[in-house]
Amino acid sequence: MMNLLITIVIILAILAIVQIVRIVELSAQISGEKDETVTIKEDGNMNALFMMVFLVGELFFMIYQTIRYKKFILPEPASLQGVITDRMLYIIFALIIFVFFVTQILLFFYTFKYKFNKTRRSFFFPDSHKLEFIWTAIPTVVLFGIIIYGLNVWNAITAPAPANAKLIEVYGRQFDWTVRYAGKDNKLGKAGFKLVSDENILGVDKTDPNTNDDLIGKELHMPVNMPILLKFRSQDVIHSAYLPHFRVQMNTVPGMPTHFFFNPTITTRQMREKTNNPKFDYVLLCNKVCGVAHYMMKMKIVVETPAEYEEWLKTQKTFTADATPTVSSVKVLTAK
Repeated sequence: MMNLLITIVIILAILAIVQIVRIVELSAQISGEKDETVTIKEDGNMNALFMMVFLVGELFFMIYQTIRYKKFILPEPASLQGVITDRMLYIIFALIIFVFFVTQILLFFYTFKYKFNKTRRSFFFPDSHKLEFIWTAIPTVVLFGIIIYGLNVWNAITAPAPANAKLIEVYGRQFDWTVRYAGKDNKLGKAGFKLVSDENILGVDKTDPNTNDDLIGKELHMPVNMPILLKFRSQDVIHSAYLPHFRVQMNTVPGMPTHFFFNPTITTRQMREKTNNPKFDYVLLCNKVCGVAHYMMKMKIVVETPAEYEEWLKTQKTFTADATPTVSSVKVLTAK
């Protein structure tokens, strides 16, 4: 509310200044105290001054906003792939900020430097092949470098998972996530949409021997510093599994399994210490507007040591008829 009031006051102040300036100009014209040349010169000087004031205010406001709201930015990336992604993002931001400062400073400085001057004459400069080559070549080289760098980053974050990657499946449905962990054989039982029912919402093939040691959970647990291969399926609509702290995301599409691989590097306990927030938790969100309760579709993620992960797995039930999530055991939200 306070920010809104401040904004309104600033807008009213600007409007008041504009009206005052306009009244002064009209008064001068009525009294005949100023000729047209004097008025143009003074208006030009005033506009040039306002341009410099606006430039300083604009740059100051940008810097202030960046510092003021930095606390709302995600903490450091908690995966190897996230570090690579953030590095590329910061490089692009640095280029954008550099270009922004240079262009804005030149734009407003030239309006000040070349304000009205009765004795100055314009210089006719129709074209310059040299300048055109320079301002075409520089962006081309920079963009080409960004493209090559981006392709290298893309290849790094989409590399095939190693053979020892922990296999975990995340199953999305309105408006819920369910996790299926591979057993000691690191193989998941087969699944298909034709097997989905009220008693078997994951559509898992119970006749597949690999299903017997699969584990079902409502939290996503992962061992730190180990490769994780997440596989995704969706029951109803397109969802998007978004893990913001790890800088990874993948659409979950009905009838089309998807996956990505990454390496978590910071445990939940360590991130709580880094953020000085004892209540911090990693989360998995749905990043697609998938229905009326889309905002509720999130799941807690726990990153722990390999020993803690193995101990936690021992407390989970294997995939059996009794342990299979059913419609009655999952919170379903509907529009009233």
